[in-house]
Amino acid sequence: MTAYEEFRNKIEQVLRKAQGPLTWTEIRTRAQLPQKFPNNQWTHKLEHDIGLERKRDAHGVIHWQLR
Repeated sequence: MTAYEEFRNKIEQVLRKAQGPLTWTEIRTRAQLPQKFPNNQWTHKLEHDIGLERKRDAHGVIHWQLR
């Protein structure tokens, strides 16, 4: 399994278990990921692969969820 596939699977698992949108910090903590920031190319790929949606709130915080 590639590094991207492992990343994708962890993100998808965390978001499916979540009761609502999560921030990157919440996802990173729950998935025990080492990345301080998500890989931008991988994040765009997740939008197509698992239906990732990212929305910025009024305070500029980005929330992640699945369609």
